[in-house]
Amino acid sequence: MSNQTIRRTKIIATLGPASESPDILEKVLLAGADVLRLNFSHGTAEEHRARAERVRSIAARLGRHVGILADLQGPKIRIARFKDGPITLQEGQAFDLDIALDPGAGDATQVGCCYEDLPRDVKAGDRLLLNDGLIELKANSIEGTRIKCVVTIGGVLSNHKGINKLGGGLSAPALTDKDKEDLRTAVDIGADYLAISFPRSKEDILEARELLRQAGSDMGIVAKIERAEAILDGVIEEIIDASDAIMVARGDLGVEIGDALLPHQQKRLIKLARARNKVVITATQMMESMIENPQPTRAEVSDVANAVLDGTDAVMLSAETASGKFPERAVAAMARVCLEAENYPRSGLTTDHRINEQFQKIDEAIAMSAMYIANHLQVRAIGALTETGSTPLWMSRISSGIPIFALTSHEKTCRRVTLLRGVYPISFDEQGIVDHHVLNRAIVEEFLKRDLVERKDTVILTKGDLTGLTGGTNALKIARVTDVLTAAPSTP
Repeated sequence: MSNQTIRRTKIIATLGPASESPDILEKVLLAGADVLRLNFSHGTAEEHRARAERVRSIAARLGRHVGILADLQGPKIRIARFKDGPITLQEGQAFDLDIALDPGAGDATQVGCCYEDLPRDVKAGDRLLLNDGLIELKANSIEGTRIKCVVTIGGVLSNHKGINKLGGGLSAPALTDKDKEDLRTAVDIGADYLAISFPRSKEDILEARELLRQAGSDMGIVAKIERAEAILDGVIEEIIDASDAIMVARGDLGVEIGDALLPHQQKRLIKLARARNKVVITATQMMESMIENPQPTRAEVSDVANAVLDGTDAVMLSAETASGKFPERAVAAMARVCLEAENYPRSGLTTDHRINEQFQKIDEAIAMSAMYIANHLQVRAIGALTETGSTPLWMSRISSGIPIFALTSHEKTCRRVTLLRGVYPISFDEQGIVDHHVLNRAIVEEFLKRDLVERKDTVILTKGDLTGLTGGTNALKIARVTDVLTAAPSTP
C-alpha cells in the first residue's frame, strides 16, 4: 500500500441479498469498503449473525480490518394496506388516514395507519408527507381516530409507505421493542457501531448507551439525524456530545425540513460534528442510480465529492450495494470520486479547530500538537500508539493530507478506527518493549515493511511513558526514519 494512494474518506457499504455471497462480499471489500452496514430494518437475527461472521472471515483472509455498523430500524410510521392494490391520488381530492381502520381495508378514499398516536401528533393545517415526500396531504381536521385530509401533491400510493410531518413533531420513541431486541443481537455478533434511528434528543442516545452498558458492551453509538426537531440549536449539540458519531440521514431529514434546506444542514452538521471531536457520516441516495446502472450520474459524483470537500469522515451506500445490480462497481466508483475530491488543491491547511480553547487532557494536547507540526513540516506519516483510538480521533479532526496510523494490539480498536477520516489501523503489539528507542525502531520498521515510508522521510510518533495505559499518551517524537533505525538503545 503506497502512502500516496491512500484514500482518506471512508466508505460504508450496506450488506443485503446482492452483496452477501462470499465472492461478491470479497469484491466489495477489495473495491474499497471500510465498514459494512447491517440494516436491521430487513432480515432476521440469524441472517445478520451469518453476515457478520462472513465479513470477519473474509476480512481476516484478506488481512484487513473491517468495521461493522448495526443500524436499528427505529419507529416506522407507515400507512397500512390497500385491498385492491395501489391507488392514484389526485390533487384536491379528499383522503383520510384512520388508525382504527382495518389494516387491509384501504381504498381510494382512506387508509389505515400503524402509528396509534398520529391523531394526537397532528393538528389542522399540518402537512403530511407520504412515500419519501412524493405525496403530500394537508390535514383539515382530526375527528377521533381519523385525520381528514386533502391531497396537495398527488401520485401513486401503495402499501406500507412511510409518513412524515413537515417540520417534524411526531412523538414516536426512538427505541422500539424490536430495536431493543436487535441491540442485543448487535452486541452478540460483536458489532463495532450501533446506529440509532430518529433520535429526538440526547435522552434517546443515553438510553441506548445504558442498554449497551447493561449488555456488557461499549460499542460506538451513531445518532442518525433525520428528525426536524433533532437539528434545533441546542438540541443537536447535545445529541452530538452524547454520541460517538452522527449520520446525516438525508432521506427522512430532507422530507421533514424540505429539500431546499438540506444542503445547508448537511454542511452545518458536518462542521458541528468535527468541531466537537465526533465522527460524521453522510448517507442516502449518494449513488442511487447505480442500483440499476453501472455508472453514477454526474450529479451523484458531485454530491459525493462535495461531502468529501466538506470534511465528512465517511460516505455510505445503501440499496446500491444491498440490492443493486452492481455492488462492487458502486463501491469502486465512490472510492474513485473520493480520491479525486481529496486531491483537489486547497488554499493552505490552516485550521482554527480548538485554537481558542483550553485543553483538559494531555493526550488531546499531544494530538493537536502533532497535527500542527505535521501540517507545517515535511512529514510523511504519523504513528499513534493507542489503546482506545482517542488520540487518532482527535488528530483526524484536523484537516491534513498526512496519513495517521493507529498502532494498537486491540482488534476492537483496529475495527473502531476504520470509520475515522485519514486514520488507518495497524495491528501492533508493543507489550514487553520498555526501551523507547527499541519501540520507535519497531514502529518505523513496520512502516517500511508496509511500504508506507522511505528511509529519508520524517515521521511523527506519539505514545505514552507506560504502554498499555488508556489515556496515557504524553510524548511526541519527530524524527527521520534513518535516525530512528540507527539510534542506540537506552542505557539501563
